[in-house]
Amino acid sequence: MNLSKKDRRVVTLVWFIGVIVFLELLAFIMAYVVKDNMASAKIPFPHTILVVWIQNWESLVEAGLLTFSRAAMGFGIGASIGIVLAVIMSLSKTAEKIAFPYLIMSQMIPVLGLAPIIFNIVRDMNLSRIIIAAYITFFPVSVNMLSGLKAVDQEKKDLLYSIATSKYKVYKKLMFPFSMSYLFTGLKIAAPMAVTASILVDMLGSSGGIGVRILYALYSNTTDIFWASVATSALMGIISYYIIIFIEKLLLPWERNTSKKVGGKYE
Repeated sequence: MNLSKKDRRVVTLVWFIGVIVFLELLAFIMAYVVKDNMASAKIPFPHTILVVWIQNWESLVEAGLLTFSRAAMGFGIGASIGIVLAVIMSLSKTAEKIAFPYLIMSQMIPVLGLAPIIFNIVRDMNLSRIIIAAYITFFPVSVNMLSGLKAVDQEKKDLLYSIATSKYKVYKKLMFPFSMSYLFTGLKIAAPMAVTASILVDMLGSSGGIGVRILYALYSNTTDIFWASVATSALMGIISYYIIIFIEKLLLPWERNTSKKVGGKYE
């Protein structure tokens, strides 16, 4: 069943309110029915988190922006590398067979283990954040972009080649536009992951960033700040995702047409 944009907004709002009410109820049960002494640490009241966030919004936003800016830089670098790799692999089967196993192997290294190694090599926290965010980004972007390039109909490519179109123009006029939706799928996966990776690097001993706030709150047992920092981190991931969606709508307006009303119905 396809829903109109208005209906989707209503569904999202209902889901959001439902989750908040459920968490409030769960926190109430833990605090006043079960009477767990650690209730505020395990399941805090959402309205308490909101109040703490408002009281500390300046420091939380400042810490979040530091982490987010480094994640954005790493995301841009990783996405660029991923696109270039995808194009190289689409141009040459040999290159694909050589590079693809290395791409898979690179993702077998856990970020938690890789981050300290990167930091010990570069000895710069900001650069470490950028490198790890780029490392997380390039794989989903590369794989999705390659899938898009390989999904182009061979008959269409043959038709262009038959009229002496150069390979550059085939990519420019046919393959790149066709693969854009695949690329944005990879970007939407990678954006929140890049933010998460940047937060993880914060925890290795940075002097600033939202990860530092989380770690400090955890060790100082200030649960209100901890949950407010976690909420800020989650918000950063959501914002990064919707930034990509916004850019996709700007660059791929034809994708929006699929949800437009056709013949009295939404498709």
